[in-house]
Amino acid sequence: MPKISVCVPTFNRVNLLPYAIDSVLNQSEQDFELIICDDGSSDRTPELMSQYTDNRIKYIRHQQNIGKSNNMRSGFDAASGEYFIKFDDDDRLTPDFLASTAAILAQDPSIDFVGTDHWIIDINNVRDEAKTKENSHRWGRKNLPAGIVNNLLEVVFIHQSFQVGATLFRRKTLQELGYMQPNMQNCEDNDLFVRLALAGKKGYYLPELLMEYRTHAEQQGINRAIPYLFDKIRYLENYKFESEKIEKVRKNRLTETQLLLGLRLIEKGETQKGRELVLAGKSFSTPKAWTGLGLSLLPVGLRGKAFNALRQVRG
Repeated sequence: MPKISVCVPTFNRVNLLPYAIDSVLNQSEQDFELIICDDGSSDRTPELMSQYTDNRIKYIRHQQNIGKSNNMRSGFDAASGEYFIKFDDDDRLTPDFLASTAAILAQDPSIDFVGTDHWIIDINNVRDEAKTKENSHRWGRKNLPAGIVNNLLEVVFIHQSFQVGATLFRRKTLQELGYMQPNMQNCEDNDLFVRLALAGKKGYYLPELLMEYRTHAEQQGINRAIPYLFDKIRYLENYKFESEKIEKVRKNRLTETQLLLGLRLIEKGETQKGRELVLAGKSFSTPKAWTGLGLSLLPVGLRGKAFNALRQVRG
């Protein structure tokens, strides 16, 4: 049995996947298995995977697309290591990630997972120090002390400081929670951390830049944003927290997401549903809501230009 199971779900990323694979093969800790779960890629991913001869690599190919979270779950179900990490096919681990995080779990059996900070890199694998610092500050990692996190629910829900691709888990802990929710394509990582916190699990923060998160054009655009916002609403509606402070944040975040999704739907031409969501989320920003409702009166063909013009003014 390997010490660590590393899972990389992939879908049509044949040009970036080798960087993710190499980042695992080049780890200072070599006691691992690497599971590539392919969600029905239509590019040259199968051909790429046939070129790897390392017997620590397992390739799971689904003939049809089964969805992001279901693909992740297939990789988790195939894992046999004591520890487990999943990171995306466009990201990379730094060489000491596995050794540094596994050492903490080995030292203290009460710790359920170890999360680290991470670099921001571009499509050419170049690290951006300014964006990395901005990202660490935005997600509350800059001021998060090293060690066991005492206020875990606040850290993972309000600040969202832990990034699943930069976190090593005890596989047994994830098995207890059922890992990722099935048929959840977005926010499945946020949901997992909330369930871990509510279950009383113990998280440790290691303030070192041990993973590389890639930003690129594929992550942008209205067709990517709409499914994400739908799933974010579903995720936020799943909970009602006992803490008044955290529950207030949840409700505020829900109205914000309803408003943002409504505006996106109006922009795309789904006017009725868009108006309903804008009205549901108008308490977050009345001016934005009324602006969106006003733009919904425009012909659909003109809405994209109008929304873009408003974004440029705000920028």
